[in-house]
Amino acid sequence: MQKSYIETSELRTCQCDLSGEWRPSAILETLQETATTHSNMLGVGRADTLRAGLVWVLSRLRVEMKRLPVIGESVSVETWPTPQRHLFFPRASVIRGPQGEEIGAAMSLWVLMDVETRRIAGNADIAARMPDNTDRPMPLGMPATIRMPEGGAERSVIEPQYADLDLNGHVNNTKYLDWCCNALGIDALRRGRLLRFGVSYEAEIRPGSRVETSLARRDGAFTFCGELEGRRSFAVAGELAPRNGCADAGDRS
Repeated sequence: MQKSYIETSELRTCQCDLSGEWRPSAILETLQETATTHSNMLGVGRADTLRAGLVWVLSRLRVEMKRLPVIGESVSVETWPTPQRHLFFPRASVIRGPQGEEIGAAMSLWVLMDVETRRIAGNADIAARMPDNTDRPMPLGMPATIRMPEGGAERSVIEPQYADLDLNGHVNNTKYLDWCCNALGIDALRRGRLLRFGVSYEAEIRPGSRVETSLARRDGAFTFCGELEGRRSFAVAGELAPRNGCADAGDRS
């Protein structure tokens, strides 16, 4: 059993933003694809879970980058599952630069969703196939609950489009970060780079939905939430680091 998996690739133009740096949603795409490959190796990939009527769904995510690599730079991602917590399957990832130096880390919480009921479900067989990585420390703490601050917020409405959807028939987890960056705006992202962020996925968004969004900003920090019929569906929180200096990701407690 391969307890962890490492994948190395060179950043392509399509993965980078107008500054030539790794686009935040492309970071999530890489983490997702790396986790998918490892899951397939472990016998818990999409084809395996579908036989039980289940699919993997991301519940929460936390990413902290020390810096953002640029077009053409080599990036390695090592990923491994950590011990199961109730119905949650945590997964750790460490991101390294061309010299093997750590440039970022992520922790994600995954659940199994029943494709018929669209509800979270347990499965002892899938859980039993996960490797024992209790001997490995986690690179970050678990993703925290995101709270929308009190006070004024910028409000808008988003209706999911074709490019937002994935095989599960709902908005893909990576797209919420694109929505967030679009809301923050070009000027804000020219002045700052997104090094630290978390995402909470609370209810799936399917085609035909009308999502009411709220964006609260305070200095470089922000919170971006989406609601369907008064119920929160997702939340993104993060902090923009000034581009005149690439601050360290800081404490990882």
